[in-house]
Amino acid sequence: MPDNEDEAARSEVLSEAERNRMIEQLCVNKAEEFRMIGYEQVTGPDIWECVSDRYYKSGTPALHVMVNDIMSLKVNQYMNYITLSLYRGEKR
Repeated sequence: MPDNEDEAARSEVLSEAERNRMIEQLCVNKAEEFRMIGYEQVTGPDIWECVSDRYYKSGTPALHVMVNDIMSLKVNQYMNYITLSLYRGEKR
């Protein structure tokens, strides 16, 4: 019979689907924040594309790093990413 410690540890671990939903919702929230300040065309997937571009070479980081990267994303960082993407003519 498992003790309460084992059950608590299992409940704290997110499944991949739960983690993806959480990241998706954070990106949607950040896009809404950008829309509130006048950037009407930004979507959740746009935010994720911008943030995940940082992980292209190094691989996916820990959850807390991804959350921090999304929540601390500034409009100028996003606009720089969009501009460079247009110059490169590519999307990852």
